[in-house]
Amino acid sequence: MSQHAVAPVAGAALPTIPLRELAPWALFFGLLGLLVLFFISADQGAVSIPSGTLVHEWVHDGRHLLGYPCH
Repeated sequence: MSQHAVAPVAGAALPTIPLRELAPWALFFGLLGLLVLFFISADQGAVSIPSGTLVHEWVHDGRHLLGYPCH
């Protein structure tokens, strides 16, 4: 088998993403991450939208893996 070298194309540049377009997505995923962190770390079922301990049971093993005490 022979290896072929690929010559760089003159004038080819990586596209840039303006910060103005990236900021809303960063904010969205940051808030989504905080919501997930809340459910894993702090939620005991008292302030959940579904009442009871349903969310707590969904994330129970994850809480222990991350070192959060829950009982």
